[in-house]
Amino acid sequence: MASSAEERCNHSCNTRRMTGDSFAPDDSFTIVGPEGQLGHRDLVEHTERFTPKLWSVTDGVWCFVGNGLSNQTFVEGPEGVIVIDTGESNEEMISALCALREVTTAPIAAVIYTHFHYVAGTQAVLDEVGGDIDIWGHHGIVGNRRRVTSEVSAAASRGLVQQFGMLLDTDGPDGLINVGLGREFRRSEHAPFTPGFVAPTRTITDAMSVKVAGLTCEFTPAPSDADDSITIWFPEKGTCVHNIVWPALFNVFAIRGEEYRDPRILLSGLDHIAGLDAEHLVGAHGPPLSGAEQISAEVETYRDSVQFLWDQTVRGINRGLTADELTSFAQLPDDFGRSYLTRQFYGLAEHHVRQIYAGLRGWFDGDDAKLLPLDKAERCRRLIEGFGGAEVVRQRIADAIDQNDLRWAVELGSWLIHVEPDDTGRLDGGTAADRDLLARAWRAISQRTTSANLRNWALTRALELEGHVDMRRFRIHRFSHRDITNSPPDVFVSTLRVLLIPERAAGIDEHLRFVFDDGTHTGLHLRRSVAVPTDGADAELEIRLDLETWAALLTNRVSLADAIDHGSVHLTGNADRIRQVMHCFDLASMESK
Repeated sequence: MASSAEERCNHSCNTRRMTGDSFAPDDSFTIVGPEGQLGHRDLVEHTERFTPKLWSVTDGVWCFVGNGLSNQTFVEGPEGVIVIDTGESNEEMISALCALREVTTAPIAAVIYTHFHYVAGTQAVLDEVGGDIDIWGHHGIVGNRRRVTSEVSAAASRGLVQQFGMLLDTDGPDGLINVGLGREFRRSEHAPFTPGFVAPTRTITDAMSVKVAGLTCEFTPAPSDADDSITIWFPEKGTCVHNIVWPALFNVFAIRGEEYRDPRILLSGLDHIAGLDAEHLVGAHGPPLSGAEQISAEVETYRDSVQFLWDQTVRGINRGLTADELTSFAQLPDDFGRSYLTRQFYGLAEHHVRQIYAGLRGWFDGDDAKLLPLDKAERCRRLIEGFGGAEVVRQRIADAIDQNDLRWAVELGSWLIHVEPDDTGRLDGGTAADRDLLARAWRAISQRTTSANLRNWALTRALELEGHVDMRRFRIHRFSHRDITNSPPDVFVSTLRVLLIPERAAGIDEHLRFVFDDGTHTGLHLRRSVAVPTDGADAELEIRLDLETWAALLTNRVSLADAIDHGSVHLTGNADRIRQVMHCFDLASMESK
């Protein structure tokens, strides 16, 4: 039996080996990609899996891979074709329909959504049909889409830009290689990316079996990266369509920021797929798989990788390890590197472990320094001073980069940046030279990792530090005119509460009713520096307007003052008090003249 000292030694050795999987220890795996990109050899090769192609899966089943971030899948039944997922835009879906029409002339009979992502090209399907058809999807899809376009829209947009490298060039050393689950978030030839989401007309809450296009279709809720995901089983085709086995290790943590994805729930969905004995497995991402034996082996390995991360994280938590210690303790063994399906081409195991800890136990992990931390800027100032001053730290950063000690270089570099605010007030300042040093460290990491998410985030950060990209517009709450006009008015009135500036609202106790031209009304009650959503029934103050004017106000196309002057906004009650209420919200259109 190993002694405690031996266990600690083994744990230390594993720490160095396993956390090294996040990026290579040097540039020996870095190659030049086909468009001049510098990146890890395996990540460059991973791109080939997303070569645009309409895969013929089995008789009457096709999957279009490489048309964007997601696949579009087509299943032909006696009554026509079922379209599964419609991509990020009408243009993307039109491209998929063109590919479909090369193999079948059967009419489209229905649309099915696997989850709330990749549903923005449905209008293109309806345009081809020339009328209405059934659109099947989980009952949570509409709510999830509203959530990411309303309250957290700024954070969601920023996260997408960073994770999917949407500001990166298409070529050159910093050029996009891929996005882990696809070649790119959206293909440039699909511009202007016209949104065409249409809400489900037939909703799914529980497991059910129905006839769609003359085929038996079994729907099973299977939460994965979205709580509205479903698995679709076509027994006559021996085909399972899903959003759960990806062409990369499952992303418990998304670097862009998402709600917690519980691995225990994911395991039940994977076990369901394993029990189908499918001959064909078609995912929302990546190439389809065929052959019951191969599918069984791959799904088993995939679910075991998820269970390993969960089990070992919980084991470490019970032993009292902090989140930092867990990132090495619970890293995946080499066995899971044999299949590309469990390689770290998307996210990183060390990040998934942290997410499991936070999702299960919360942010405090027992680390003394984290419970009552110093102010961030003050901590950085003291660390710099303790190291002997900024010049010493700068030299240490340069030495760390030269010695391939990149984690240490990033940590040291962050002190010089976070010690002072930038011109927006965020602790992201530093001299140009200091920012360039930190950018060098991130760029080196980006060229050595197999993780598309890490590479894209690191390069976007490096370019921001160097002043080549401006991320400030993604730190401002921006609304979509289309989302506002296509949603019930109360959705975006309620969203104002997360834009409340408490200093402006101090001492205000006012109830304001919003009345729209279609007769709907809603309200906000400002009190104690919060804006409480109401139905507006008992409000003394009232603002009356149409939905177009409301959209113009939220998108800062017109100011409240001008809208009042032009007669498109009508006030009832004390006008100055109404203006004071609206001035409490962090929108340029609400600023006083």
